Amino acid sequence: MTVDRARVHDLLAAESAAFAERHPRSRELHEHARRSLLDGVPMNWMVKWAGPYPLFLESAAGAHATCVDGHDYVDLCLGDTGAMAGHGPAPTIAAVERQLRRGITTMLPTEDAAWAAEELGRRFGLPLWQFTMTATDANRFALRLAREITGRPLVAVHEWCYHGTVDETFAVLDADGGVMSRRGNLGPQVDPARTTRVVPYNDLEALDAALEDGGVAALLIEPALTNVGIVLPAPGYLQGVREITRRHGTVLIHDETHTISAGPGGVTGALDLAPDMLVIGKTIGGGIPAGAYGMSVDVAERVRAAVTWEDSDVGGIGGTLAGYALSLAAIRATLGEVLTDAAFARMIPLAERWERGVAEAIGRHGAPWSVTRLGARAEYHFTPQPPRNGAEQVAHADPELERLLHLWAMNRGVLMTPFHNMALMSPATTADDVDRHSTAFDEALAALF
Repeated sequence: MTVDRARVHDLLAAESAAFAERHPRSRELHEHARRSLLDGVPMNWMVKWAGPYPLFLESAAGAHATCVDGHDYVDLCLGDTGAMAGHGPAPTIAAVERQLRRGITTMLPTEDAAWAAEELGRRFGLPLWQFTMTATDANRFALRLAREITGRPLVAVHEWCYHGTVDETFAVLDADGGVMSRRGNLGPQVDPARTTRVVPYNDLEALDAALEDGGVAALLIEPALTNVGIVLPAPGYLQGVREITRRHGTVLIHDETHTISAGPGGVTGALDLAPDMLVIGKTIGGGIPAGAYGMSVDVAERVRAAVTWEDSDVGGIGGTLAGYALSLAAIRATLGEVLTDAAFARMIPLAERWERGVAEAIGRHGAPWSVTRLGARAEYHFTPQPPRNGAEQVAHADPELERLLHLWAMNRGVLMTPFHNMALMSPATTADDVDRHSTAFDEALAALF
């Protein structure tokens, strides 16, 4: 069964009109903002939210948000993982308020830093850590260190990966298997073919070939693809990745910024994996900007040998707000009291409930789609079977249909991640919240098919 495009157009027009009727104040604010903000938004990617203009929010608490027109929304976007702890978790707010009165940033360590590093070590199995402002920074620094300690010039990534705004990662394969800049790579400073090897996800043979000449310093991966759409590892894939990188002397870096949804220790902890380095960001700060990267004892010793203290404040690694006191207080509270083992034990069954509701609607209406879940995160795909790699997901992308489904959900009180069809559970999410989406999704499919 295929989607009737004329039907999609008609429904999208009707939903856009309904949105405009319900959100006059958002329209007013957007028209005013266009005088001073590019496209009327503080960051241009906000234009990807469904609707004739962006939804302006008044407040957000727990798993809900309220717009300036007074409508309540179940938030399944949660800041694209930045608010995975829920909006304004009480322990994080209390810790931040205390720290605000004790000092925000001093360029000196606090007791919270050591606590946070030990907790990250417990969860992910790596003993030594550094803190940053964002996961993007952490990824950049990890790649720099890997190149420094190996003396190798290149990095490798999965095709259609996402690791923040890291220049080397905006690369895909062309029709002949060569590396090229991916669509949307704005103003690249160098051709990524000069810096990066690209391999399809779930392809161990391609990975082995990419690393065999000894020129790749680091393989930076999400253990499961998320930002292009959830793509899960085939059985044994991640274990094979570890064996191949170790054999070729390539530093293996796991980016768990999104994949922490798999559990308290992300995919790394859930599958008892052993990367050389690990990066995580946004989630751990409970909404306060924060990031971190951890490393094995071996990597740490090689870093110490390669970087003298005289050079520790230069070289592209750092930033005066990296590891600042306010972020470490937020990390300690968020990991210690909010995103706990018990919280994940609640969140993951809710994601299973969301997955079940979507799958039942897909089956009931005969839609040629599928649904995938990674712990507390789940996503539907416009493919009969879950994609095996990023290219398969991209090949079946349908921005217009995606926009309709997101707008349909928004008009019925549910916020979905604007970049893809992902839903994320927080410690504050409830079964009723999940069911609100299931009902809206079922109604959307009934209108489409």
